Amino acid sequence: MSELRTARLLLRRWREGDLAPFSALNADPAVMEHFPSTLTRAQSDAHVERIEAHFDEHGYGLWAVEADGAFVGFTGLAWQVYEASFTPALEVGWRLARSAWGHGWATEAATAALAVGLDHVDSVVSTTALTNVRSQRVMQRLGMRRELEFEHPRMPEGSPVRPHVIYRAP
Repeated sequence: MSELRTARLLLRRWREGDLAPFSALNADPAVMEHFPSTLTRAQSDAHVERIEAHFDEHGYGLWAVEADGAFVGFTGLAWQVYEASFTPALEVGWRLARSAWGHGWATEAATAALAVGLDHVDSVVSTTALTNVRSQRVMQRLGMRRELEFEHPRMPEGSPVRPHVIYRAP
């Protein structure tokens, strides 16, 4: 599934032209507040390579999101396989540029992605740092239920973003 359309958004496979705005998004401290650090251009480009490999393997993934013809971030599905009590699990997630916040686009795009996920598996999760209240509100608007808190094994020991929460649908 290479693209999805919602009332206002296009979720599609990645293009070369997405790399620069994605790198800028990943370098924004406000966007990356709930991650261990911002990303360099090389790290950002490598992330897109992993996203595209996921699409090639599974037929779905983290779609690039367009609003009014402009790249604004990503939303979609990714298999989580790190060591935790709830993995492996299909996760719905999103990351939007700061200029894309407050329009309801995360919820709109994630609703479409979640529907695709639930066509493939019985249950989809979403995780975020406990400090990320905005993303937790999106999870709640998606109808997901808060399930548990955990220490994310991929976050540094002692980091304020290591404590995470998982939500699950249905």
